[in-house]
Amino acid sequence: MKQITSEFYNIYFDNTLQSLTDFLALNTYSKIFIVTDENTGKYCLPVLQSKLPQLDTYNIIEIPYGEENKNIDYCIAIWRMLLDFEADRKALVINLGGGVVTDMGSFAASTFKRGIDFIQIPTTLLSQVDASVGGKTGIDMNAVKNIIGTFVQPKAVIISSDFLKTLPLREITSGFAEMLKHGIIADKAYFERLQQIDTVDNVSNDLVFTSVEIKNKVVSTDPYENGLRKILNYGHTIGHAIESWSLNNEKHSLLHGEAIAIGMVCEAYLASKLVKLSNHDLQIICHTFIKFYGKYSLKTGIEQALLSTMRNDKKNNAGNINFSLPDKIGNCLYDIPVTETDIVQSLDFYRTL
Repeated sequence: MKQITSEFYNIYFDNTLQSLTDFLALNTYSKIFIVTDENTGKYCLPVLQSKLPQLDTYNIIEIPYGEENKNIDYCIAIWRMLLDFEADRKALVINLGGGVVTDMGSFAASTFKRGIDFIQIPTTLLSQVDASVGGKTGIDMNAVKNIIGTFVQPKAVIISSDFLKTLPLREITSGFAEMLKHGIIADKAYFERLQQIDTVDNVSNDLVFTSVEIKNKVVSTDPYENGLRKILNYGHTIGHAIESWSLNNEKHSLLHGEAIAIGMVCEAYLASKLVKLSNHDLQIICHTFIKFYGKYSLKTGIEQALLSTMRNDKKNNAGNINFSLPDKIGNCLYDIPVTETDIVQSLDFYRTL
């Protein structure tokens, strides 16, 4: 069993889930709650049950699947369940699921009775390499992602590759975007290893471990996103806006990683214009994302709607829309103000690929 130790908690790579059993044996909790969604309740809860026989004694809180449900209404539903089952401040929440479950479940736990303990057991590639690590919790409001949230660290993160076997290829591909991001912003050699993969279902446990190492190193240096941690937002300013627009306007909406992939291409163009990313690196980034994600038909006429969302981005200050942009593959700058004219040009650049 591999393990990454941070200042705040341990991250276990553990297919047996023995680390969860050991953690529960060392800590006394009055009650234990497991937050899932419809999909993880069906496909992942049985996996947990097979390795944790005492699961029958825990309380299950199930929420609907999908980013559109990561809002205050369903957060209230979690709080109500905790109240109904008389959770006290010595209760534990185990979040078993993807990014929606780990984001919202941890937000609910971090605010219930001013905070109760929680553990993250991420079941998607996206949540394993990104959402569950770093102590960010959050819900969406008014089509703005994660605009309400807290910085609260879990007691542990437990990553099992067995859960990835329950996922469709599209979900794996979505998570792979965050792995590519880690390479672009912090580790060129890692990015080059990812480029060589033929299909994303060949992602190895070792690659997942490296991604988590990269993110953990960044967030441990800057846990409250005052500086360096902002580089993890590369691709997310434009990507989040596209994701929110898609959720509200398309029947078959983009997954998070699919939208962030578009955002990383657009923001690489901005980097070439504003922070001297070489044309060579720009072309490599574009080619890589087209290889794995194809070309999304980015509609014209939606620019103002996207800009409206970006104006509410958490990284902004003094009226500026701020970006994190790579100046070369393997390094990223942050707090780069970008004009709305340049943002629109980046969208046009994507359309011409």
